[in-house]
Amino acid sequence: MRTQLEEIRSKAKEELLKCQSLNELNDLRVYYLGKKGALTQVLRGMGQLSAEERPIIGQLANEIRDEINTILNQQGAKLKKAEQEEKLLGETIDVTLPGKSFAQGSKHPITLVLEEAKQIFIGLGFEIAEGPDIETDYYNFEALNLPKNHPARDMQDSFYITSEVLLRTHTSPVQVRTMEKMAPKTPVKIICPGKVYRRDDDATHSPMFHQIEGLVIDKGIKMSDLKGVLLAFAQQMFGPKQKVRLRPSFFPFTEPSAEVDISCVMCEGEGCRVCSQTGWLEILGSGMVHPNVLRYGGYNPEEVTGFAFGMGVERIAMLKYGINDLRLMYENDLRFLRQF
Repeated sequence: MRTQLEEIRSKAKEELLKCQSLNELNDLRVYYLGKKGALTQVLRGMGQLSAEERPIIGQLANEIRDEINTILNQQGAKLKKAEQEEKLLGETIDVTLPGKSFAQGSKHPITLVLEEAKQIFIGLGFEIAEGPDIETDYYNFEALNLPKNHPARDMQDSFYITSEVLLRTHTSPVQVRTMEKMAPKTPVKIICPGKVYRRDDDATHSPMFHQIEGLVIDKGIKMSDLKGVLLAFAQQMFGPKQKVRLRPSFFPFTEPSAEVDISCVMCEGEGCRVCSQTGWLEILGSGMVHPNVLRYGGYNPEEVTGFAFGMGVERIAMLKYGINDLRLMYENDLRFLRQF
């Protein structure tokens, strides 16, 4: 047995010192020191030795195991260093090469206008209210003074899921839902930003677009309050020189109703091709909340009044950034989006 152990010692040293890779070194470790390795196989025969020989052979076996482990560690460190040096030589960095540029994203123009508008109205004391994109006919039309078969519904021809469920055509249903929750408490002062859907698709219309609608309800609210809020918004969004004017119009959910114009952002009111030489650009619709809508929301029109307004975010973005085709904002063309 002593002879077998000495042969293992000699052969192991020779093979370990010739190793050229860590994988080869690991294979030899398993071959000599593993559970079924050469050294273990020899030691299994120690039961046949006399009591005097066992401690001598055991001590020799431990010496050989320690010796093999020492060589394994030395060779392992040597081979790891060699592999690392070889890898570093293959991955040498040329510090004279120009660095790689990383594409930096930016916010979409619709997102920019939405965020700016929210901050303006929050600064004016409004709170943000949200509601579902899929609405019932009641909240989308009836509670807004648009009973079934009302001709004004044709202006908001939309996407119906059933006869009583549709994709909302405006964010006004959020106003009704908010009134129901808060009635009869006052004041109510909210804006309702979100996506809306209508069957439109051309250079100035999209089947899906964004709206911001506002609602204020309290005692003694007047048309002048509405004009003051919209003037403050226009001046903060488009510049301090902005003016606004209200033109009589019709909306079923407001009475009286008004279209709101701002002085042309291109010519500052002097008259140009964009404003058709009028000096004004239409940006939104507004008016005093119709008494029927107040009743649907749970308020007594004899006790409180209110105003409401609604604007298309894409319309604001087109005017603010001089975009002449709404479809550009949905085509994901990087040449367009990188301008923002």
